[in-house]
Amino acid sequence: MQLQNAVAAGVGPQSASPGALINSRAGQLGDMIVSELQGRLYEQTYRGNKFVSGLAALTAITNATFTVATLGATCTPILGVWNPGTSTVNLVIAQATLAAAITALTATGGGPYVWCGSTGNNALTLGSAPFSRKTLAAAGSQAKNMSGVALTGLTNNLVAMFGSALGGGSSSNASFVGTAAGMQTTLQGFVENFDGSLIVPPGGVLALLATTTPVAHSAVGSIVHDEVPT
Repeated sequence: MQLQNAVAAGVGPQSASPGALINSRAGQLGDMIVSELQGRLYEQTYRGNKFVSGLAALTAITNATFTVATLGATCTPILGVWNPGTSTVNLVIAQATLAAAITALTATGGGPYVWCGSTGNNALTLGSAPFSRKTLAAAGSQAKNMSGVALTGLTNNLVAMFGSALGGGSSSNASFVGTAAGMQTTLQGFVENFDGSLIVPPGGVLALLATTTPVAHSAVGSIVHDEVPT
């Protein structure tokens, strides 16, 4: 079947004045050539839709409330975001990072870490404004950064959903005493790329929790999300 009104693709570089329409560009094998004017995530960032939450200061995570043992309103996400029920956007998760440091010779790791979620939550009272990746101001987002703060007002308990690729700190979840001659084996900072494959709808909470209670551990980390109309 022949395509009607098809526009031929030009081979090789093309030059045109601003605003002028030009043909698509093809390679010597007839392959379509596509180039990015800016970085892959530039468009959403420039349009003011991309935000970041997390722990910007080294924060102790040495309590059972940072673990899957506490899934109610007293839970404290290591990393977390809440999309209020009145929100008009979905939080489309792009990326998360975590780095944990051992703060004493006797320490216990908290990993593996898991992502937990809950829906139908409209009355959380804590949290802070995420930072805009465009303006660097803590403004413009409909979400709340719940990292390192209790989920006070949570209506429905969190549910452990799936394991996380994030880590950091001690690689052992048993107590270990380090010495100058035998330091603990440690995990470095990690990045988990979702690339839009995880959405937090209005009323939803997403939280990263440890599976064992960390001892002598502090962490920093982030969650990057886009805000897309529902």
